[in-house]
Amino acid sequence: MAQKANLALLDFAGLALAAAMGLAVAVFGQVAFLLLLLIFLAASVIVTKYGYEKKRDMGLYEHERSWENVLANGLVPAICAVLSPQIGWGPYVGSLAAITADKFASELGVLGGEPVFLLTMKKVKRGTNGAVTPFGLLMSLDGGLLVGVAAMALFPNVSLWKVVAIGMIGFTGSFIDSIVGVLEERGIGTKATTNAICSLFGAVAGMALL
Repeated sequence: MAQKANLALLDFAGLALAAAMGLAVAVFGQVAFLLLLLIFLAASVIVTKYGYEKKRDMGLYEHERSWENVLANGLVPAICAVLSPQIGWGPYVGSLAAITADKFASELGVLGGEPVFLLTMKKVKRGTNGAVTPFGLLMSLDGGLLVGVAAMALFPNVSLWKVVAIGMIGFTGSFIDSIVGVLEERGIGTKATTNAICSLFGAVAGMALL
């Protein structure tokens, strides 16, 4: 009988830190900031659980992530929310677009196509840091566009071209994550530092949305 998927995505420490960051977003940001964060969290759960059995059989299913993962992905958006009265909504949306795109790429990209290592452009096994698949790249763009469409519904003055721009920020942030992943595969840095760079790029690029 197939093992059922573990419904817990975070351990206690990760859940506590995620709650604290969510509270910071709710207190210092607008209601739209919190709603966008909830959309990201819901989408993350869906893509993580999607294809569970196949990812489990490949040894690539991750569950009960801890505070390190939450900090790497959530610190930059939380800071952007706190500073939003001074820097506007763009950095927050950009950072969420980048980490959403990366989540879509990593969780869905392993389900289709053979990954290619960016340093050598040779095929490698699924789950290799610094590798991409065409399907994963497409999924990363979809993740960024999801945030863009949500932002258009939640924030004023988000035009269609800004939706596309948000999607491209997410896509580029995810691709930068893969490039930095080449160093991670060589023992330089960790998944946490790679994710932090991804979200930081999204925040900086998001300044152009204002």
